[in-house]
Amino acid sequence: MTVFVTGASAGFGQATVRKFAKDGAKIIGTGRRASRLAELAKEIGPNFLPVTFDVGSRQQTEQAIAGLPAEFAAVDVLVNNAGGALGLDPAQTANLDDSNIRGVMYCTRLLLPGMLERRRGHIINLGSVAGEFPYPGGNVYGAAKAFVHQFSQNLRADLVGSPIRVTNIEPGLCGGTEFSEVRFKGDKAKAAAVYEGTQPLTAEDIAESIHWVATLPPHVNVNVMQLMPVCQAFGPFAVKRNK
Repeated sequence: MTVFVTGASAGFGQATVRKFAKDGAKIIGTGRRASRLAELAKEIGPNFLPVTFDVGSRQQTEQAIAGLPAEFAAVDVLVNNAGGALGLDPAQTANLDDSNIRGVMYCTRLLLPGMLERRRGHIINLGSVAGEFPYPGGNVYGAAKAFVHQFSQNLRADLVGSPIRVTNIEPGLCGGTEFSEVRFKGDKAKAAAVYEGTQPLTAEDIAESIHWVATLPPHVNVNVMQLMPVCQAFGPFAVKRNK
């Protein structure tokens, strides 16, 4: 199996690389931090190919995928993990550049034709419960993850009758990654407060889920997998009452 993991330099991506490496898979790990990818390459060995580029750039993504060596070019599993969220500002002041959907589209569009030609492949997108359940300040991020959900569903519709599988993984509260630290632009105290008093999901939990759906029998497609820690659930609708 050859696995292409975006955002492999930390968090879910890094844990996913390590999980598939235990199977002896060939792994392309992408990211913008070359030093992190180099460290991971030393850890994993020759079955890991580090490729440094920004998946948000169409030109860089096209060049990176076109330049894959032959032994890594036949990608079986694409894990669209790269992406995050910045800030929790309300919609009227949110920075519209704080989240994007381009990387998911670029990597899918460039790797899917080869999967169809070889008649095998699995696209695994990293969504979020935020794509279904709104919360204050989650406007741009929630909308981006709602796109990932619907994009995944529509890919399934486009690919019906082919052996290509598509799964959207939707985690809830997940700690031990850089997610909240990136969201709060390096404010470690603010990031830590998100998980205070909880036992959140871990990057390893998400990697385990990704690996599980990817290694099911090839006729089985998990459309959506939504995960939360037991400390997280659903709340009532907000009601603003006049006094």
